[in-house]
Amino acid sequence: MRLETPNKLEELRKSILEKQDPEKQKILVCGGTGCISNGSLEVAKAFEAELKSQKLKANVEVKITGCHGFCERGPLVVFLPQGIFYERVDLKGVPKILKETLVSGKPHDKYLYRMTKKDEAITKEEDIPFYKNQLRWVLRHNGKIDPKSIDEYIAQGGYGALSKALNGLTSDQIIDEVNKAGLRGRGGGGFSAARKWRSVRDADGGPDNIRYVICNGDEGDPGAFMDRSLMEGDPHSVIEGMIIGAYAIGSNQGYIYVRMEYPLAVKHLDLAIKSARDYGLLGENILGSGFSFDIEINRGGGAFVCGESSALMASIMGKAGEPRAKYIHSSEKGLNDLPTNLNNVETWANIPLIINRGSDWFSAVGTEKSKGTKVFSLVGSVNNVGLVEVPMGLSLRKIIYDIGGGIPGGRKFKAVQTGGPSGGCIPEEHLDKPVDFDELTKLGSMMGSGGMIVMDEKTCMVDVAKYFINFLVDESCGKCTPCREGLRQLLVILNRICEGNGREGDIELLKEIGDCMTWGSLCALGGSAANPVLSTIEYFRDEYEAHIKEKKCPAGVCQDLITFSIIEDDCIGCGRCLKVCPSSAITGEKKKPHVIDEKLCIRCRACYEVCPTDAVLIE
Repeated sequence: MRLETPNKLEELRKSILEKQDPEKQKILVCGGTGCISNGSLEVAKAFEAELKSQKLKANVEVKITGCHGFCERGPLVVFLPQGIFYERVDLKGVPKILKETLVSGKPHDKYLYRMTKKDEAITKEEDIPFYKNQLRWVLRHNGKIDPKSIDEYIAQGGYGALSKALNGLTSDQIIDEVNKAGLRGRGGGGFSAARKWRSVRDADGGPDNIRYVICNGDEGDPGAFMDRSLMEGDPHSVIEGMIIGAYAIGSNQGYIYVRMEYPLAVKHLDLAIKSARDYGLLGENILGSGFSFDIEINRGGGAFVCGESSALMASIMGKAGEPRAKYIHSSEKGLNDLPTNLNNVETWANIPLIINRGSDWFSAVGTEKSKGTKVFSLVGSVNNVGLVEVPMGLSLRKIIYDIGGGIPGGRKFKAVQTGGPSGGCIPEEHLDKPVDFDELTKLGSMMGSGGMIVMDEKTCMVDVAKYFINFLVDESCGKCTPCREGLRQLLVILNRICEGNGREGDIELLKEIGDCMTWGSLCALGGSAANPVLSTIEYFRDEYEAHIKEKKCPAGVCQDLITFSIIEDDCIGCGRCLKVCPSSAITGEKKKPHVIDEKLCIRCRACYEVCPTDAVLIE
């Protein structure tokens, strides 16, 4: 069915809503990649089978949704309208959950959320601190609707912003509204979305007046999965935003560039594009407005550098994914040397919100120069790992402790790394700083696309810098000398330091190379690649000096700088360490203190990991 006018869209929306029963029992099963890997699809099938067995099928609907966000607790299941939240649901629990929730009318206690086993259970999703302290604007549909159903998106008001834009707003009015909202690109640079749009619209499109719109879904940061979850869980919000942006700048062709490792995102985007075409929301004469626009999906090969705009465009054109000098602006000469507007997934998903709710509503949240919300993937040494959305300006402390639940095992917080491999590590002294584009930059880090990796006291900051530099050495395109050679030399020095061969002056040399990379590299990857080194030197210089001068790793991580021993008074002689030692370096009788032969020890940490009394000492 083709929707030829805005009225047809509203008629369809009304008919979908009329068919819905608000009292109908719904079982929402998370279908995000994280929960799927933990067996959520099998859990959904088990619910279906058990409903049929208990003859409850007619009154209950099982729905597979997008990512709920609380990835560490999956598979996740929510019962509506009760709002009961179940975590870590397995196949054994399905019959009991159904029986108690639907038949007895009370939640099944075993699968309810608890921060720790000692805490009281929390029944409602909205009362769980992880969700309670968020502001889910962009993620509003994730975990609520079936991402494969365009009708469910439409029922939630979907494509209403598009209808409003095409049939009541001019290009200037749309761009002005985005400008007043203060929307900055969520892909990392934080550039004004409206300013970029206006530049593309006003650029020379050649004899055929061609302009392109691109969605950057090439999310390559380690630990980052914000864009993936949006593409998987709410693809139509991204598509709707792109159509509105294309109308504002005068583009008839768009591309979504998705990394090869996101097959589920590609599947849902492809289905969403096809269903939007069937309804006439993509293609010729959209909603009778005379405006035509279509979208193609391009799959990247997994190159981190293709997250950079000009490298991404080169990849779409079938060329090597290499960046080009920034004096050539993509807004004037981008894809096929024609004006091109590129924004990332989250940026596009914000557009329908701004058009529907207005710039005043959007800009009321956030800080002076960073408006709205930001989605982060909160990972690492934190109790509540997952996808979070918070107002710009919320402090790091509130994100890590109020939403993330703090550090596991009572360990002490050490640092948080933001902005992906090219971001920086922020220490405890800055935990109360607001999270926005400018404040993070002042701290020597960056917003990036939204990765947030928490580290505890057992983390070696020199080793962290080495890890990210090693990643970037592999991912550098090698086109410019400062990035290509600078990264290699940084890695040589960091390896030397971690192996106990650090020299006087190595710290100064690291800083000098890092500064040269910052000012001399061709693109943003090289320009920010030294951030992990520079920020860890700034805030944790004492750890570098301990590695170089004392030949010690204070965190007990770097193998060449640590020794293992067993504290005699704490050892209970259980024999666990002896059994797991691969080099037979541990000896001892049962129920008597054991001993580690340092000459045979290969420092694999196996004994440290299994010791029940923490009797293994790392120095």
